[in-house]
Amino acid sequence: MSTAQRWGAWPLGDGQWSFALWAPAAQHVELILEGEALPMPAMGDGWFATQLAARAGAHYRFRIDGSISIADPASRWQPEGVYGPSALLATDYAWQHPWRGRPWREAVIYELHVGAAAGTYASVGEQLPALAAVGITALELMPVASFPGNRNWGYDGVLHYAPAAAYGDPADLKALVDRAHGLGMMVLLDVVYNHFGPEGNPLSAVAPTFYRTDVTTPWGEAIDFRQPAVQRYFIDNALMWLEEYQFDGLRLDAVHAIQPRSFLHALQAQVRAALPGRHVHLVLENEDNQASLLANGFTAQWNDDFHNALHVLLTGEDEGYYRDYADGPAEHLRRVLAEGFAWQGEVNHAGRRRGESSAGLPPERFVVFSQNHDQVGNRAHGERLVTLVGQRRASLAVALTALTPMVPLFFMGEPWGASTPFLFFTDYRPPLDAVVREGRRAEFAPFSAYQDSAERAAIADPNAVATFEHSRCAWPAADDADAAVWLDWFRALLAIRERWLSTASHVASLDAHLVAPRALCAGWQVDEQQWWLAINVGSDEVQLTPTPGDVVFRIGAPLPDGRLAPDSLVAWVGPLP
Repeated sequence: MSTAQRWGAWPLGDGQWSFALWAPAAQHVELILEGEALPMPAMGDGWFATQLAARAGAHYRFRIDGSISIADPASRWQPEGVYGPSALLATDYAWQHPWRGRPWREAVIYELHVGAAAGTYASVGEQLPALAAVGITALELMPVASFPGNRNWGYDGVLHYAPAAAYGDPADLKALVDRAHGLGMMVLLDVVYNHFGPEGNPLSAVAPTFYRTDVTTPWGEAIDFRQPAVQRYFIDNALMWLEEYQFDGLRLDAVHAIQPRSFLHALQAQVRAALPGRHVHLVLENEDNQASLLANGFTAQWNDDFHNALHVLLTGEDEGYYRDYADGPAEHLRRVLAEGFAWQGEVNHAGRRRGESSAGLPPERFVVFSQNHDQVGNRAHGERLVTLVGQRRASLAVALTALTPMVPLFFMGEPWGASTPFLFFTDYRPPLDAVVREGRRAEFAPFSAYQDSAERAAIADPNAVATFEHSRCAWPAADDADAAVWLDWFRALLAIRERWLSTASHVASLDAHLVAPRALCAGWQVDEQQWWLAINVGSDEVQLTPTPGDVVFRIGAPLPDGRLAPDSLVAWVGPLP
């Protein structure tokens, strides 16, 4: 058998199913199907496989060398969670809305956690009409791959093919995607291909060579992407989400931890080849700022430089990863608006050269945000920006995010100014629960605010149910007057973006310059017009250079003679010279 064998259990038609497992450490493997032990012949290169008749919904496991019984590492359905049996999943969902996708330049992304935002796939679907009504065109789900327990951010997934049963069954997830498409909304899925979670992973026992012993990551041993079977596991997983669930794209978590980089090129090439008639978007999270990936097949990258520079400018925080922006946040933000990345090959404070030149890339290659799950949830107490800087400055951040020609992303609750925290939460069994709790608190020991052990002890226990409950961010009630005001403002903001930016076929930077140490102005050619933004978060008025055009959006009262007040933002459009 070729090492291109598809992992897991898949229907062949006429009641026949194929089963395959890569278990190079095993001597023999059995399929335990509805309690019956059936041999799986060795096929070479570490593969064991068989084909036989079975019914959809039947439970099964793999038994290794007569002793270890495991869930299918590529199980597509785990109705009882990661420790229960796998179940055979048919591919007969009746899609209601034919869909080929939307161009990336039209994306206005709303990131949410299924459990914290709504609870289930079905209840997220109930929020979609309201999201579409305010101008959201793309829903992005934090990872839904099966994880231990009922609460998790999703980045500790261990069964990557099986949607988490805590939120519903696979048909519920397909129905969510289907409903979004019926509203003209894309759906993106966050996937984690750089590591497995620390509990419940069946691969360690049967395929130790799935991992490298010579490389480590922040999450343990690195996955060995040099192995053809390992490549097949993840590439087929990407194709499953895009083909069977009809997701419009994937956000690939922390690809800087994936080696060799050739795997990323193979993944995007095979995805493009498999889905030539659809708009499919592959978005990276990449600490290394590798602009070359964006010029060669990948759609966009989450631009942490935008967030970090803006956050330092608004809050003055300068510890942790904010240190690299503290020496001149306005200048870093200026470079982001003009060229894409702030760090394009310079040596940072840690002595590491970071990034590649991005000045030649169009703005739509960069996803910008003033908040996301990481930037909120990785704070010790999960505070949102509105809690840190107040409503006025938080609105400046939202407006700047929405009105750049880059692709904006908003975190759940942001459209109505939610102040509920988003904390790190898990649902591990002892003793791992205590390890995670103490590890979480130890992460903050280097920060000045948490030098005292009592301060660290006040950081929420990730495993406590209350931590998850405090992170819930449901859609606001109809009688929530404050939320209604924010939503109306947000809707008007996105309407301006839709009119002037979303459908532009050509966007290029014209200029970006500092007006004062805490104020800047940036402009772009947008088709046959000029689009300009100016923001001032300093304590004094600043003088803007006059530019022909009409003001289309403003935060702050207008001042004469082209001046901009403190904590103000203005956007204007005009003809090309």
